[in-house]
Amino acid sequence: MTFRNVLVTRDGGFTTITMNRPERRNALSLEHLGELTTAFREADASDAIGIILAAEGPVFSAGHDFGEVAGADPGAVRHLLDTCVTLMTTIQSVRQPVVARVHGLATAAGCQLVCSTDLAVAAESAGFAIPGGKGGWFCHTPLVAVARSVGRKRALEMAMTGDIVDATTALAWGMVNRVVPGDELDAATHHLLDRATRGSFASKALGKTGFYEQVGLNQPDAYERMVDLMTSSSQLDDAQEGMQAFLEKRAPEFAPPKPA
Repeated sequence: MTFRNVLVTRDGGFTTITMNRPERRNALSLEHLGELTTAFREADASDAIGIILAAEGPVFSAGHDFGEVAGADPGAVRHLLDTCVTLMTTIQSVRQPVVARVHGLATAAGCQLVCSTDLAVAAESAGFAIPGGKGGWFCHTPLVAVARSVGRKRALEMAMTGDIVDATTALAWGMVNRVVPGDELDAATHHLLDRATRGSFASKALGKTGFYEQVGLNQPDAYERMVDLMTSSSQLDDAQEGMQAFLEKRAPEFAPPKPA
């Protein structure tokens, strides 16, 4: 599919989805959100084993496009926010590990994007903020993802002050996995995704689904559901192959990913 706001490229087993509205600081317009969602769904349905979310221009993403919100009626605003939530949940529902490659600022829903990916690598120049607390429209929905990455106190500090958190602090708070010099960002992102895509694709896809399912449950319910899932997944061909290979002291031969 041809997009106006998104670039999609393929390098080996990895698909890179690049936000391409640099003139609008990669603001998440309704059209942009829809194209990103479609791009992730198409990558999910392909035989890619990993996905990188990147951005063109000096800013990763400035969040929602206020040009579409100012003066809009509640129905239009609700539609925009629902479309944004669809994107965030799609990122977590695709089969592949998703790594955000972050440079420059990621603010409001842009910060929400980073916190919704499975993994994230940031350049030293990156900054993160949910600045609604400085203005008149509080960042309610971005806070859902941010709080699940950094915890309540830090999330509320970000939301209430609106201050920018630098990359080093974001790393310490658990918002990103790595911080590297800007000229090492591509290599570090690919290195992390290389490591995250080792082993059985089918097993890891199921593992990702299970993680997001259990992480919102209380502990007894989480254990109950994951015992069921781990029991059933023991019967996967790749699970049996991995165990047999271990017992036979040989390298396993896992099935390659297939288009969905």
